[in-house]
Amino acid sequence: MSCERCRSAEARRAAPPTLPTEQTHHDPCHARGVSDLIELRDRIRVFTEERDWAKFHDPKSLILALVGEVGELSELFQWLPADTAATRAHEDPLHTRAGEELADVLIYLIRLADILNIDLVDAASRKLTSSSTRFPTTQFHGQAPEKI
Repeated sequence: MSCERCRSAEARRAAPPTLPTEQTHHDPCHARGVSDLIELRDRIRVFTEERDWAKFHDPKSLILALVGEVGELSELFQWLPADTAATRAHEDPLHTRAGEELADVLIYLIRLADILNIDLVDAASRKLTSSSTRFPTTQFHGQAPEKI
């Protein structure tokens, strides 16, 4: 028997594509599963151990590194007009550079979660459930919540 998340993903894959890009391109956001995150975490551990860098991987240092990488990603888009940023991000060299910076962000995020012993998939799933309750579609469809 499969879990709800797997059944949901299977249903999405079985549904006909709704956007032209879905018909012609592999979905880059589709992970093969939690095992991908575990494999990546294990590769990051080996990479760190081989270089004796674990002593530098305290939570504060990893958070600062993560913020730095997010800054490098944001720098790529900083002065792009909002209405053309997504289109331009599909073209090189921006597409390649964005992928590199996103990879850095993901690596530091996975390493930080590993150090803090946080299951990212479980934490994200719980957060989405909580956000669904906080922001019901009947009240927030098509509008952003106001900051108070």
